[in-house]
Amino acid sequence: DIVALVALFRPGPLQSGMVDDFINRKHGRAKIDYPHPSLEPVLKPTYGTILYQEQVMQIAQVLAGYTLGGADMLRRAMGKKKPEEMAKQRSIFVKGSLDRGVQEAVATHIFDLMEKFAAYGFNKSHSAAYALVSYQTAWLKAHYPAPFMAAVLSADMDNTEKVVHLVDECRQMAIKLKAPHVNLCDYAFTAQDTLTIHYGLGALKGAGEAALFGIISERKAKGAYTDLFNFCNRIDLRKVNRRILETLIRAGALDGLGPNRASLMESLSTALQAGEQHSRNDSAGQNDLFGFAAHSGSAQSQRMTVVPEWEEGPLLDAEKETLGLYLSGHPIDRYEKELKNFVSCRISELRPDRKQTVVIAGLIAGLRMVKTKKGDKMAIITLDDRSGRIDMAVFSDMYHKNIELLAMDKLLIVTGEVTLDDFSGGLRMKVKELFDIDHARGQYAKRLVITVSGQNLSKEFVPTLAAALIPYKAGTCRIFIDYRKNGVKASLALGDEWSVRLSDELLRNLGRMKEPDSVELQYS
Repeated sequence: DIVALVALFRPGPLQSGMVDDFINRKHGRAKIDYPHPSLEPVLKPTYGTILYQEQVMQIAQVLAGYTLGGADMLRRAMGKKKPEEMAKQRSIFVKGSLDRGVQEAVATHIFDLMEKFAAYGFNKSHSAAYALVSYQTAWLKAHYPAPFMAAVLSADMDNTEKVVHLVDECRQMAIKLKAPHVNLCDYAFTAQDTLTIHYGLGALKGAGEAALFGIISERKAKGAYTDLFNFCNRIDLRKVNRRILETLIRAGALDGLGPNRASLMESLSTALQAGEQHSRNDSAGQNDLFGFAAHSGSAQSQRMTVVPEWEEGPLLDAEKETLGLYLSGHPIDRYEKELKNFVSCRISELRPDRKQTVVIAGLIAGLRMVKTKKGDKMAIITLDDRSGRIDMAVFSDMYHKNIELLAMDKLLIVTGEVTLDDFSGGLRMKVKELFDIDHARGQYAKRLVITVSGQNLSKEFVPTLAAALIPYKAGTCRIFIDYRKNGVKASLALGDEWSVRLSDELLRNLGRMKEPDSVELQYS
C-alpha cells in the first residue's frame, strides 16, 4: 500500500498532497495523466493504480454507469474468475462506457486493468490491516532488532530456505548469530541482547523435537554438560539416537565437549556404550558402593579418542548439511588470498553508477533455470562472497558453454557490468565471462613455489614430490623450488615438462607433504 509506505517513511500525520508528491518524485513526473477526466477523483491518490476492490466498484459506477449493486456483482464475478460471466460483464462495461462518451479502446483497456487487479486485490479494510501490521513490525525491527529477528527465525525454523535468507538478513543488520550449542541454546532462536541471537536447536536438520527438548530440560535441571561421556550418560538414549548425535556434532552443537568435532565423532561409539551401560545400571538400581561414580566423568574423558580435526572443506560442508548454511566460516575464505590477485572488488563494494567492467568472485547461493520467450534455456544465479550478494543472468549462449559450472555452492569468478535492478531495487550484473578457480589459476598464476629447508629434507622428498606432480603434468604453470640451508637461498626451476595443471587437489596433496615449509602460488 503506497499510503502505508509514505506513512512509514514520513514522520507525523499524512498531509494533503503527500502521496502525490511522493509518487511524482519517485517517478520523476511533474504531472499525472489519467485515462479519463472522470476517473481523477477515484485514481488520483494511487497514480492510476487500482489498490482496493472498492475502487473497481467506483470505476464501474463513474465510467460505465453501474448501480452500486451491479458494481458489487462485477466485483464478485472478477473474484470468481468465471470466463462466461466475465465476458458478459465486459460487454456491459464497454457499452455503458460508450454511452458516457468514453472511447471503446480506453474502456477495454481499463476493464483489462480491473481484471488483472482482481487476481490479487483486497478490499480497503484488508489493506489497512496489512498496512498497520507492516508499520508495527517495521517499528519492532528498527528498535528491537535481535528479539524481532529471533522471533521471525523461530516462526520459520522448519523451513531451511527461509532460515538461510533470514540469517543473511541478520548479517546485513550487523546482528551476531551464535552457533548452536547444547549448553547455551534453547529449542527456538533466542535474543541474548539487542544485537546477539542464540541459534535455535530446533532449526537443525534431522534432530527430533522430543530429543532436543529432553536435552534442554536435563541441562536446565542439572547444569551444563561437561564432556561427551557426561552428555551421553545424562540424556535419554531412547529418544536421542546415534543419527541425532552425529547431527549435533556435525553442526557444532557439541563443540567444547571434546578436543574437536572429528574426535567427538570418533569417540561417539564408546560414549554411547558407556551411556547405555549407565542407563541400564540406573534402571537396575545399581550404585557405586564406594562413591567412585562421582569421578566417572574424568575417567571417561580419558577414553576420548583424539584425532586431527577435519579439514576446513569437510567441516563447513557438514555445517551446510545440518544447518542449511555456513555459520562458523565460509568456503570462499580459504581462497581469499588468491582471489585478490584477479578480483577487482568485493560484492559489497559494487556501485551501479560506475560504468565499468568488474571482476568479482563468489559461491552460487541461488540457482534458477528459466526459459526465454524464444524457448532457449538461461540461468539466474545469486553469487555470494560473504560481504554481499548479487543476482546475474547467464544467457543462452553462455549458459550452454558453461553449464558444468552452474551448480549450487560452486565458486565462480565473473566478469561483467553492474547495473541497478529496477524491479528489486538491488544490483544486477550483466555477465560477459565466467570461469571457476582452476581456470582462473591457469590464466593468472605465474608459478607454483615450494619452499623447503635443507636441514629437514629426507631422501624420500624428491620421489614423493614427483609422484604428487605426475598426475597433473602437461599444464602451463611452472614449478620452482625455493631451497634454504645455513642462511643460503637458491631458486631451482623445474623443466618445462614438469609444468602442471593447477587444482585444489594438487595443492592439498602438496600441502600434506612433510618437508615443504610452504606451498604458494605466485601471480603475475
